[in-house]
Amino acid sequence: MILPPVLRKAGPFGLAVGAGALMAQGLAPVSAIWVMPLALLVIAALFQSMPTPRRAAALGWLFGCGYFGFGLSWIMEPFQVDAATYGWMAPFALMLMAGGLSLFWGLAFWAAARLGRGNWRLLALIGFWGLVELARAYVLTGFPWAGFAQLALPGDVVLRAVPWVGSHGVMLAILLAILPVVLIRQRPFWALVPAVLVAVAMAWLPEARPFGGNLPLTEQTVRLVQPNAPQAEKWLPEKRWLFVQRLLEYTAAEPDRAGGRRPDLVIWPETSIPTLQNYIDEIRPALIEAARGAELLYGIQREENGRYMNSAVVMSAEGEALDIYDKMHLVPFGEYMPLPKLWERFGVFGLASRAKGGYAPGTQRRLLDTIAGRALPLICYEGVFAQDVNAAPARPDYLVLITNDAWFGSYSGPYQHLVQAQLRAAEQGLPMLRAANTGVSAVIDPYGQLRDSLLLNTAGYLDARLPEPLPPTLYSRTGDWPAAFVALLLVGVSGLPRLVVKRRRTLA
Repeated sequence: MILPPVLRKAGPFGLAVGAGALMAQGLAPVSAIWVMPLALLVIAALFQSMPTPRRAAALGWLFGCGYFGFGLSWIMEPFQVDAATYGWMAPFALMLMAGGLSLFWGLAFWAAARLGRGNWRLLALIGFWGLVELARAYVLTGFPWAGFAQLALPGDVVLRAVPWVGSHGVMLAILLAILPVVLIRQRPFWALVPAVLVAVAMAWLPEARPFGGNLPLTEQTVRLVQPNAPQAEKWLPEKRWLFVQRLLEYTAAEPDRAGGRRPDLVIWPETSIPTLQNYIDEIRPALIEAARGAELLYGIQREENGRYMNSAVVMSAEGEALDIYDKMHLVPFGEYMPLPKLWERFGVFGLASRAKGGYAPGTQRRLLDTIAGRALPLICYEGVFAQDVNAAPARPDYLVLITNDAWFGSYSGPYQHLVQAQLRAAEQGLPMLRAANTGVSAVIDPYGQLRDSLLLNTAGYLDARLPEPLPPTLYSRTGDWPAAFVALLLVGVSGLPRLVVKRRRTLA
């Protein structure tokens, strides 16, 4: 394919970095609608011009570096909490993260250029790109942040689609609709067919599954409490109990709406109590008094047989711990260090861990019984993984996510994390209650839409009635298997011309 003169002058590899950086502006909070189609068209045209698989791999890797380098810039924020100790690591962490994630994309571009012939290379690229994005969500504990479904699209099109095909299925649909358009000068009909099919499917979705509108609400009133404790102050001995006092005051406060009723369930954020659950008796009377007859779900750490866990606890109105969930999907280099003995030699420990060896993972994905129904608990990072939600032992009545987004700064990280919470709710057709230390705390309906929320970096509380769940979605039944099958099918079809040529040569 011949590139336009303007692209030839800029240089393909420089353009790849620029296109990736441009596409990152589709992520929250910028959420520019137009950048993703433009960036993908540019990279597709550049890919078609690459003469060798090695150059195609370099192109894909550089495109990923531009995208992840700008889209994940919030990764530097946690290192600034204790800048004197960890600040020097921030730029290296971003470079390693962006470069490492981009290897997946480089591999997809290399494999597509290696397998595909002519225009079939684009079909191979779509298939391999889908496969490596699935790998990015699962391999080495996974990190699917900044996936294509998290990019801004017109209206609620993604939230309409993920109940059917999940976030990875949405990615394949996006690539099928956009990438072949670069071939329109050569084969206009073939190039536009995928885009038309995707458009027809999106137009059909509202009819197949009504979207939005007035949802029935449960009888229970829930209260989300947002203390707004900056991470640099959260654990200071002279301040940490002041934030607990703020939590208690908001929990005991009168309803935030005229004519409202007292909450049946109050939810506090992740690690909101700065002590271990083992010593909760010291503040139990204060918790009971503040709850005023309501159940309380709070985040706390606990110790058992020398292992420290990041936990969620449901406490009855009488102060009894009714149920406990220990976080299973921990943050590498945050809540624990891989190869801890090696890092201990250099005095480096997990940024968020309160114990020398880091947190230990929980052993069981489980539901919590609350007065508002059966809840699937997710603690911070767990809300990023669609497969963690799909791994629930039974269908819950709602999702509850407690998190401490103070680690993510105040620009892009908290908003990108919120978008992923919306996707999890829409994928399952379940409402979500999201309590965040510094925000954004929100009630998310089973369509993935924000029903009510508290602003970032503000202290306050929010009373709301919990929406009813929708029937199970197709994605909740199938998970990512259909997306993996389609990606493999695309790879297989794209390789047919090469097999035909080999067969002809063999016969000759």
